[in-house]
Amino acid sequence: MTEHKMLSNKEIASFCSEAAMLIQAGITPYESMRVMCKSNKSESGRQILNNILKGDEQKLHFHKALAQVECFPPYVVNTIRLGEESGNLDNCLFALSDYYEKEDLIYESIKNATLYPFVMIMMMLAVIFVLITKVMPVFERVFNELGSHMSGIAAHLLNLGRVMEKYSLFLLIVLLIMLFGMLFCVKTKRGQRALKKFMAVFPLTKGFMNAVACERFASSLALCLTSGMDTYFSLDMIKSLVENDSLSRKIDECCNHLKTGSNLSESLNASGIFNNLFSEMIAVGIKSGKTDMVLTKIAKGYEKESDDSIRRIVSVLEPTLVIILSLIVGLILLSVILPLMSIMSNIG
Repeated sequence: MTEHKMLSNKEIASFCSEAAMLIQAGITPYESMRVMCKSNKSESGRQILNNILKGDEQKLHFHKALAQVECFPPYVVNTIRLGEESGNLDNCLFALSDYYEKEDLIYESIKNATLYPFVMIMMMLAVIFVLITKVMPVFERVFNELGSHMSGIAAHLLNLGRVMEKYSLFLLIVLLIMLFGMLFCVKTKRGQRALKKFMAVFPLTKGFMNAVACERFASSLALCLTSGMDTYFSLDMIKSLVENDSLSRKIDECCNHLKTGSNLSESLNASGIFNNLFSEMIAVGIKSGKTDMVLTKIAKGYEKESDDSIRRIVSVLEPTLVIILSLIVGLILLSVILPLMSIMSNIG
């Protein structure tokens, strides 16, 4: 934890879980912060908790003290505010903990979906570079000793290898830029947003990102309804959380349907956020007073769909990249081995 730096999903989940257990035990929010501060081994973590405790000295509501430290996203602060107002602070904190644990899993899934092919491609480029720049010249010397010379594809590859070796420093810089670009996309907020936008339109990852966005929408709406938030306010806040332009437009459309008098299930179905089955489930949930439970179940369904999608992506990418590498390596080797065998047979 670092002062004035937004906490990670894992840190928020841990904070909410600990605070929820202490508050559920009958300890006040600020007294819970004191208990957590004493047991926290991180200097920066203790500093944040001490900054929250300054809100007690200023007689601030707990959610205002959290907003003051600038380490928690507005979604957390607003949910805790509603938890305080409704008297369900411990339940809201538990729900927030579950939500941000899921967010952390989503982030790991996205990271794995991008890092794996990137590492594979880097390995492919390294193998091809070594073959063209180091192995091909060895074959050239063999051809020269046999009184012949390379021709066709082998000659082109040899020339390409010489050019690559000549500009190896430039190629290394390009690879380093690609590496830093990948780290930027994985480690920084701006990079993650850019990467998610790309993945949302890229054909191979579009289905996965849609499932992730719908899962995030369903779990967020369940949390908002559990906290007692107004539906319009909830949808407006969730729109900034889903990080999916297509779903954001559908949320706007859903709000418009609600304004015309449609109920929640009809609006979700008409806007295309959920299919008929899920919309019917929500309609049943509204009638039985268990809308939040139904939304949680829907979120789990989308979670399974996103997990299946990521497995499919990896299962397609792994053999595809291996096949491509095998074909390229095979082509390079055959381009020199077949002429070499022909020369050897003529000599024999």
